[in-house]
Amino acid sequence: MPRKKKEETVDGQTAAAPAVEAPKKEKKPKAEKDAEAHAQKEKKAPKPKKEKPVQLPYENVQIPEEPVPQLKKIQPEINIGMIGHVDHGKTTLVSRLTGKWTDTHSEEVKRGITIRLGYANTVFYKCPKERGYEAYTSAAVCPKCGSKCIPLRKVSFVDAPGHETLMATMLSGSAIMDCAVLMVAANEPCPQPQTKEHLVALEIGDVKNIIIVQNKIDLVSEEEAMKNYEQIKAFTKGTFAENAPVIPMVAQQGINIDALIYAIETLFKTPERDLAKDPIMFIARSFDINKPGTAVDRIAGGVLGGALKEGMLRKGQKVEIRPGRKTEKEGKTTWVPLATEIVSLRTGEENIDEATPGGSIALMTRLDPNLVKADALAGNLVGLPGKLPETWYEFDLIPKLLERVVGTEQEMNVEPIKKGEVFMLNVNSSVTTGVVGAIGKDLCHVVLKRPVCAKKTDKITISRLLGHRFRLIGYGLIK
Repeated sequence: MPRKKKEETVDGQTAAAPAVEAPKKEKKPKAEKDAEAHAQKEKKAPKPKKEKPVQLPYENVQIPEEPVPQLKKIQPEINIGMIGHVDHGKTTLVSRLTGKWTDTHSEEVKRGITIRLGYANTVFYKCPKERGYEAYTSAAVCPKCGSKCIPLRKVSFVDAPGHETLMATMLSGSAIMDCAVLMVAANEPCPQPQTKEHLVALEIGDVKNIIIVQNKIDLVSEEEAMKNYEQIKAFTKGTFAENAPVIPMVAQQGINIDALIYAIETLFKTPERDLAKDPIMFIARSFDINKPGTAVDRIAGGVLGGALKEGMLRKGQKVEIRPGRKTEKEGKTTWVPLATEIVSLRTGEENIDEATPGGSIALMTRLDPNLVKADALAGNLVGLPGKLPETWYEFDLIPKLLERVVGTEQEMNVEPIKKGEVFMLNVNSSVTTGVVGAIGKDLCHVVLKRPVCAKKTDKITISRLLGHRFRLIGYGLIK
């Protein structure tokens, strides 16, 4: 057995062992105790079983979104002219219908008026759920009910300038119009000078299908709008536009735009085109697309913009341009036809392999870019080699004069043609001036400053210089 350790003594007395104090435990805060207790309970509590989610039979099935029907034809089917007096809302309405503001030239933006012909395409749709004219829209999704709309056809708008100084441009544009929308502002007396001039120009150009838009009705009272409507009806009485519908609108807000689209789809039928004819394209613009500093091996040929009047053009075709390029030879000025090849074709934002009448088209060619700069070839015709109409430097004109001058604020009678006077002549998309020579019975001989390429059946509009402006006085045919 182990011996017991003797206790130490002091002065013969037994001394008690010193007491050892146990370390004091620190008290935990109440919040910490509660947290630990909660954690212990969670450990002891039985874990709930995970239930499998219920799988619905259609939950993972992806239903493909039904696509909006698309038109097979890329090119517009019809050219609709937008005409009328300056600042009556033509460009605004085109923008509402197509989403494109056609005044893109720097001078147009600066002055706030249309100077050149503007082109814009759009597709018209019909909502399957709406009824009447409210079903018609230019949006693929119905703005009223959100339904997907059915495409009807693609159309092209030709925005013509309304200023009196730009009448020649409007007359050039009328050559490619199949029908027209005449804009009349409700806050101005009707007719204004260019309202009359544009209507006569349409009649001369055989553009007889017309819709009248009474715009800016939000700026007048109901009584004033009705008075303006009566002025419109009185103005068109006895003309080809006598029975044309008059649609009240606010183009800036898009009010009644569905009624206009309905009228266009109802009244403006797609013309029948004879694609077997030899192609004739009117050049409205020509330009160089190369930027300064372009490498020689990357220079692109000149671009021709305009509209195809008849026939068909294809990529890769050899074509001729008449009257062509101006040249000086032995002190005599002549125009030499140009020959080139169509490298590519374009309409709107689409590349195409062949072009038919309808809308504006652009031809990328192999022409020297210097020949096309600044619309140098505007007014020329494009066609197959040897198939274009004759080029005229002078001709005998059979004039048909109007009773009164069109476009002036005060009415003036049209005086007979005099020898030596200068006329402005519009034929197809070309504008030239001519000096009257010999005058015979029912005809006059005219020498042109710039030649034109035209058929004998093409109508030539005649404008006379009155004051500081050329005013429309009639038309004529080549004898």
